[in-house]
Amino acid sequence: MANGIELIQGGSATSPTGFRAGGVFAGLKTAGEGVLDLGILVSDRPANVAGTFSTNKVLSPSVTVSKSRVARNAPVLGVVANSGCANCAVGEQGLADAEEMTKLAAAHVGANAEDLCVASTGMIGVELPMALIRQSIPNIELTDDGGEAFARSIMTTDTRAKHTAAQFEANGQTYTIGGVAKGVGMIHPDMATMLSFITCDADVEPAYLRAALSRAVDLSFNMIDVDGDQSTNDTVLLFANGAAGGATITEDSPAAEAFFDALRAVATHLAIELVRDGEGAGHVMAVTVDGATTDSDARKAAREISSSNLVKAMVHGRDPNWGRIMMALGKSGVELDESKIDIYVNGIHIVHEGKAIPYYAEAVISGMAAPDVSFRVSLNVGEAAATAWGSDLTEEYVTFNSAYST
Repeated sequence: MANGIELIQGGSATSPTGFRAGGVFAGLKTAGEGVLDLGILVSDRPANVAGTFSTNKVLSPSVTVSKSRVARNAPVLGVVANSGCANCAVGEQGLADAEEMTKLAAAHVGANAEDLCVASTGMIGVELPMALIRQSIPNIELTDDGGEAFARSIMTTDTRAKHTAAQFEANGQTYTIGGVAKGVGMIHPDMATMLSFITCDADVEPAYLRAALSRAVDLSFNMIDVDGDQSTNDTVLLFANGAAGGATITEDSPAAEAFFDALRAVATHLAIELVRDGEGAGHVMAVTVDGATTDSDARKAAREISSSNLVKAMVHGRDPNWGRIMMALGKSGVELDESKIDIYVNGIHIVHEGKAIPYYAEAVISGMAAPDVSFRVSLNVGEAAATAWGSDLTEEYVTFNSAYST
C-alpha cells in the first residue's frame, strides 16, 4: 500500500489509542450463541468528528440526530448503536427514542447526550423497544479490546463481524486508524454504506477530517453494490481524538497524505468485506474502468457495470457474456468510442477495439469460478481510471429477501 501502510490483522475501532467499546444482547434480535445487538464506541477524550449519511428521502431519526450532532462542528465522544430495529418510519417517537438512546449512553459513560451520536439498523417500520434498551445499556462493558464485540453488536444479516485497522507514520510519530462496518443487503450507497465507524488517534483539523472522509467514502463505500438498493440508515462516522500526540494534521501538513492513505485503506477493506458478505453472494467482482476522459466518467461507468443485475447473474453463472458489460457501459452515458473499447476478464483479453477476439473460453470460465473475479474495461479515450466492487446475484439472495420480515 501507499506510504508503507499495512492493515493490522485483527484490528478494530479500538486499535487506536484512547478508544473503548463493547456490546451486549438486549433482546432486539433473536437470541443465539454470540448474538449481540446493542453497543457503544467511545473515546476517552473529546474527538473531532466527520460524517457522511444516506441521501434517501426517507431517513431514520437516528440519522437525523447524528447529522445534527456532527453539524455542530464540535468534538464528541462516540456513538451508541443498535441492530435489529432501524428506528425508521415510526413517526415522532423515533426522534424521541434516538435522543433518549444518547442520553442513556451518555449517563453510562459520564458524558452529556450531545457528546454522542446514534445509529440504528434492522427492520423498518418498527419502534425501538426502549424498555429493553434502558435495561441493557448499563450492562455494556467498555474495554480497549471491545472492538470485536461492538462490530458484532451492529450486525443484522451479516454472517461475520467486519473490522480492521492500519498504522501510518508521520514526523516520527506512529498513528493508528481502525474501523468497523456492517451491511450485506440494501447496498448501493451514495454517501456511505449501512453503518461504519472509523477511529483515529491523530489530531486532525476538523475541516480536513471532513474533506478526507468525503473523499475516502467516494473511493470506497460509494463504489460498492450488492443489490441496487439504498438504506434509510446509512451512516459513516470518523472520530479523531489526538491521543497519540503530535502536531495537528491539516490539509497542508506533511502527514496529510499518509493519513488519507491509511483512512482510504481501512474504508476500502471494510467496503469490500461488505460486498464479500453480501446476501447470497458467492463472488466479488472488481470492475476497473480506465482510459476515461474524467474521473467522474470512470467512476460512473465502473459502478454501472458492477451494479448491473445481468452482469451479476453472468458472474454467478460463470458466463463470459461480455455483451452485458458493453450494455452496462453504454447505458452509463459516459463519453466513449465503441471502436476503441477493450475488455479483460481476470487479465484475459477478450474484446479489442469493440469486437470479440479469439480467446480460450475454458480458461475464462474456469477463472470466473474463483471467489474474486476482475473485469477491466479500457475506454482508451482519456487517462482517468476508477474501480468499483459488486457481488453476484444468486438464488439465495431472492430466497432470503422474499421472507426477511418473517
